[in-house]
Amino acid sequence: MAIIYDATLTPDKPTLIGSWLDGMPWAGEGPDEILGTYRFDDPKGEVGVEVFLLRRAGRLHHLPLTYRGAPLPHHGEHLVGTLEHSVLGPRWVYDGTADEVALDCFRRALNGEQEQAELEIWEDDRRVGRRPQKVLVTREAGVESDIGEPGDRVLLPRVLESEPRGRWRLRARWDGEEAVVAALS
Repeated sequence: MAIIYDATLTPDKPTLIGSWLDGMPWAGEGPDEILGTYRFDDPKGEVGVEVFLLRRAGRLHHLPLTYRGAPLPHHGEHLVGTLEHSVLGPRWVYDGTADEVALDCFRRALNGEQEQAELEIWEDDRRVGRRPQKVLVTREAGVESDIGEPGDRVLLPRVLESEPRGRWRLRARWDGEEAVVAALS
């Protein structure tokens, strides 16, 4: 389960994401509308894995991020930015499409070995409740034409313009909308 602390983040996540997207040639320009998020649990409990669905420049974006308590060696080009978490301290935020912890979470989910994380709200050192899921992620088989030689390459498109093809797919649903957000080829 993902623990969500009653905390202050500086900068906040929308500001951090917007600044990063401004420098990405595939992101387009314009204001961001965050549609929702979902999370996966790192089995070791060390890395936060959160995925944002947002609209920017009229396009639907899928942004897996990882939160770490220390810099990830040799991944400087994948650093989204840093933020200060009032409970956990400094966090280094990385593009999850290049972070093996996030990729392993997606691989397990695509293989039916991991579900999206339940969200628990914590204040100080105690659990105070759960947050309902706004985005629901389910596993589905790919269509027969998608099935080729078995492999374990995780496809994580950042811009959801067409559905990724693969043996297994993850479909996200939120507010009457849905999209395939990942595939295993």
